Amino acid sequence: MTSNELAGIGKPPVRIIDTTLRDGSHAVSHSFTFQQVTDISRALDDAGVPIIEVTHGDGLAGSSFNYGFSTVRDIDLVAAAAEAVTDAKIAVLLLPGLGTVKDLREAHAAGARMARVATHSTEADVSIQHFRAARDLGMETAGFLMLSHRSEPAQLAKQARIMADAGCECVYVVDSAGALLPDGVRTRVESLVQELGDDAMVGFHGHQNLSMGVANSLEAYRAGARSIDGTLRALGAGAGNTPTEVLVTVFDAMGIPTGVNVEAALAAAEEVLAPIVKRMPMMDRSSIVQGRYGVYNSFLLHAERAAERYGVPAYQILRRVGEADYVGGQEDMIIDVAIELAGQQRRAVEQNERVPA
Repeated sequence: MTSNELAGIGKPPVRIIDTTLRDGSHAVSHSFTFQQVTDISRALDDAGVPIIEVTHGDGLAGSSFNYGFSTVRDIDLVAAAAEAVTDAKIAVLLLPGLGTVKDLREAHAAGARMARVATHSTEADVSIQHFRAARDLGMETAGFLMLSHRSEPAQLAKQARIMADAGCECVYVVDSAGALLPDGVRTRVESLVQELGDDAMVGFHGHQNLSMGVANSLEAYRAGARSIDGTLRALGAGAGNTPTEVLVTVFDAMGIPTGVNVEAALAAAEEVLAPIVKRMPMMDRSSIVQGRYGVYNSFLLHAERAAERYGVPAYQILRRVGEADYVGGQEDMIIDVAIELAGQQRRAVEQNERVPA
């Protein structure tokens, strides 16, 4: 290895997008306050993070009975974040069918300058009008192909092409369940890079269910992804996201430019976020089962509530949900699984009681 390679000279830079104030919303039951959003946004901006995503965990208009109500309306949090930063751009997430073009316009008026439109990995066509609307507003655009582990690389590339043709400037391989291993990340990112060429950047969004967030992000970079997501202290759905402060530290150690100040990112995680969050995501049995069976990470808290209500283990609910290939938007069906498991448990107890001693 040459001295230039050791110093990282010539290595392409990677853009870091922090989604603590969106994906992290899942882990705090969508309870972020104005002050918390202001403090976190300011700390990330001071660290040099170029893009900060802010909305309900399920995107614009996600506050609902099915997904969980927000303490503060996400448009108001977008405005608070936009006012708090000096250099960073504020991004919002939109799930077509939940958020609308009207919501996107309202977010833009509140200060959002990037729209990230998320669809299931086989349904990119539902995003077309939203990308066009975002571009008409002058917003930067990114597309999320969620649960990417359920689509083979060639299929995923075709979906990415739909997004790019609609005006998407960066298409993400999204490991929504933390289920992908490095080979799976590499083949999917390479397929998108080959398909999109200079038409759109490729990004990667990872989770920690199998403890692969940072490793998968590095593999994505090596395969050509140039936009990588993280959250402070891995705050996010399921076992949490790739931790931003670890990610930038590792990239720094490898000589890969991020433009983020490592010490300031560490301070944001330790001094700003840590005192706010009482329960941090962890790789426990339930979240590991999510990763192993490809369960959408935002299902975790729903499964835990159903487990408490019906007296069955959350990890068993999540395994059944994974085997049934449920996707985002089917949160209400978690109750059906819990009821079925509770019935099976009750019948097993009754049968044992009838067996003679």
